[in-house]
Amino acid sequence: MSSMRKSIAAAAITIASGLGLSGCATEKYVDEHIAVVSQRVDALDAKVAQVDQTAQAANQAAQAAGAAAQSANQRIDQLTGRVDAIEQKLASKHPRH
Repeated sequence: MSSMRKSIAAAAITIASGLGLSGCATEKYVDEHIAVVSQRVDALDAKVAQVDQTAQAANQAAQAAGAAAQSANQRIDQLTGRVDAIEQKLASKHPRH
C-alpha cells in the first residue's frame, strides 16, 4: 500500500505541476492577446470620436443651411406680394391685347 500511496502522490504532484505551469503560459498568452485587442479597441475609439466630430460638424452645417433656406423662403414670400402688386399696376396701365 505504501508504494501505491507513493505512486498516487507522485502522480498528484506531476498533475499539479503541469497545471501550474500551463496556468502561467495561459496567463501570458491571454495578456498578449488582451493587449492586441486593447490596441484595436483604442484605434476604434479614436475612429469613432473622429466620425462623431465629423457628424456633429455636418449636422451644424445642415442646420445653418436649413436656417438660410428658411430665411430665403421668407424673403421670397415677402417679395412675391410686392411683385404681384407691381404686375397688377403694370397690367392696369397697359392692358394686353
